[in-house]
Amino acid sequence: MKQTPDSQLHNKSAGWSALFSEPVSELVKRYTASVDFDQRLGLFDIEGSLAHAKMLAKQSIISEQDLADIERGMAQISLEITNDQFNWQLDLEDVHLNIEARLTELVGLAGKRLHTGRSRNDQVATDIRLWLRAQIEDIVLALKQLQLALLRVAEREAATILPGFTHMQVAQPVTFGHHILAYVNMFSRDTERLIDCRKRTNQLPLGAAALAGTTYPIDRAFVASLLGFEGLCENSLDAVSDRDFAIEFCAAASILMMHVSRLSEELIIWMSPRVGFIDLADRFCTGSSIMPQKKNPDVPELARGKTGRVYGDLVSLLTLMKGQPLAYNKDNQEDKEPLFDAADTALQTLLIFTEMVQGLTVKPDNMRNAALQGFSTATDLADYLVKQGLAFRDAHEAVAHAVKVCTARQCDLADLTLPELRAATGLTAEQQALITSDVSHCLTLEGSVSARNHIGGTAPNQVLAAVARAKSRLEAD
Repeated sequence: MKQTPDSQLHNKSAGWSALFSEPVSELVKRYTASVDFDQRLGLFDIEGSLAHAKMLAKQSIISEQDLADIERGMAQISLEITNDQFNWQLDLEDVHLNIEARLTELVGLAGKRLHTGRSRNDQVATDIRLWLRAQIEDIVLALKQLQLALLRVAEREAATILPGFTHMQVAQPVTFGHHILAYVNMFSRDTERLIDCRKRTNQLPLGAAALAGTTYPIDRAFVASLLGFEGLCENSLDAVSDRDFAIEFCAAASILMMHVSRLSEELIIWMSPRVGFIDLADRFCTGSSIMPQKKNPDVPELARGKTGRVYGDLVSLLTLMKGQPLAYNKDNQEDKEPLFDAADTALQTLLIFTEMVQGLTVKPDNMRNAALQGFSTATDLADYLVKQGLAFRDAHEAVAHAVKVCTARQCDLADLTLPELRAATGLTAEQQALITSDVSHCLTLEGSVSARNHIGGTAPNQVLAAVARAKSRLEAD
């Protein structure tokens, strides 16, 4: 009997033809293998393969017995993967060939027939979309939980006075609840971006085969229906070669992490003893190896750092794709690790932030005392003068004069008597007469925040209304 050369045996086990005259070197094997990281696609690969097999049987491309054997074998493989008992082999290069080899071992010829009418090119594109679709759903759910945790804080602190800043200088008083709602709105837009990204992710590439489609009478719409895809990738070249859906996800994840990083920065500043606005539960902090008094906000600090990591994942994918001609290229093997990393990092960060927010303690007295510094009600005084008939620019100038006087005296606007306030503005006697005793209300922190009584304003009742609207929206999703 004629012997098959070892090289041909190797290449057959690897899933390609006997064209090659020598086996792949061990160095190349290790360099090109992806099974170490793409094995996490295993269950999604099986899901796609089962849908493909059902379609092949429906179209009489394989027999019903072949389908039954494939389903039986895949059930066994799914169990092995779930129980961490599957023997992943580097020699078999990737998740697809590992599963196909094990299937053939279990069910024989039916396993070899499964790959009819498809390529690893459209197979992996399908697996990634199935995986990413599930990841987006998990991240959207985690975003919802974080928003609900933030809403509980906003509702509880709807009337807690906090100094609002621009340029990191005290600007106007706001409420802590209003401030927290800003992040709820940011995370709402992140959710919208991810849901929109899912629509473009949820298009079926399977059926594109290697690059040109297949000669078999396949039914792609049937497969799409089985897998829950909303549509088909309509160009076979585009279907197997582009990863813009993954890039779009990483862009959305980057924006999400940017929002997390901004919140992290504020938590870090607020927790500093020099500021002392909030405290984080001990379980989210660490101490110092040398300074026994330290309580370090490690979680928000690390989230701030991990944001750069997700940015890097986005840049990696953009760079990966920018020079590729159509259609599939081996470069695309490098799409998975940055995509996996971006999704893992975003999800883990959201989960831990939800728990951390629930353990956040607010220090309202410190916030209020800080809001009393920096003349945060100066704009309210200017608005008061305008309502009394002064032009805004004149009112602005008059308040600036008053602030200058208070700065010299080291007091606040509210500390001035009515005659002192009138004189400090530098207005004419007639104009000074416009300032009456009711001015005192607009110079208080509570009066200032309550006056912003409109949708989007910081008035406590508006904060509570915004919380109710956000809760209603989240409960409807």
